[in-house]
Amino acid sequence: MSAVSAVDFRLDFDRRRRTGLDEAVFAEGKSTDQLSRILQAARTRGSALLLTRLSAEKYRALGEWWSQLDYCEISRTAFFDRATDSPRTPSVAIVSGGTSDISVAREAERTLLFSGIGTANFLDVGVAGLWRLTACLESISRYPVVIAVAGMDAALPTVLAGLVSSVIIAVPTSVGYGVAAGGETALRAVLASCAPGLVTVNIDNGYGAACAALRSLGNRVTSHLKVAEV
Repeated sequence: MSAVSAVDFRLDFDRRRRTGLDEAVFAEGKSTDQLSRILQAARTRGSALLLTRLSAEKYRALGEWWSQLDYCEISRTAFFDRATDSPRTPSVAIVSGGTSDISVAREAERTLLFSGIGTANFLDVGVAGLWRLTACLESISRYPVVIAVAGMDAALPTVLAGLVSSVIIAVPTSVGYGVAAGGETALRAVLASCAPGLVTVNIDNGYGAACAALRSLGNRVTSHLKVAEV
């Protein structure tokens, strides 16, 4: 192992104590060797990890780690050393505009699940068929935090912010034709929203939206988690 590769990552094992948020590894742009060494470091430390933007191809290339990773191809996320099979009472609503937005919505859902937070999911309820949203509006309004995921003109977060008192976190997505410009139009639309108090994260950033939700909830849930001592 070269001297450079030996120090090309530094895991933040103290992050939960400082911020209430777990360490996460952005897998896109990292080699299989780097990811393997990151996982080995986490295993040595006895720490759980969330991996985001882990492609199916890269996941399969990890080989020996398959049995130790809870992988979701839709969201491109993986959990290392954390059980997620126990039921979670929903604390956050995730609302998506269309089926094409589900991968981003799922990333937010999985990030919350990794931190022990359950979600109620309301999918394909975009404003092009407003009746779909109004039919579940009463249920959505019961949650203190709502993550609204939408592409095209991203009208969904604005509509929700004008109808419910929950904290609304907008996630513009890269879904859309032509002038949608890979999510730029959606991002500008939610930033320019006339609904006061609307929180916005970057394009396709389901992970960031989930972290904002955790901060909004004041999440410090650690009793059921395996947290490494510092």
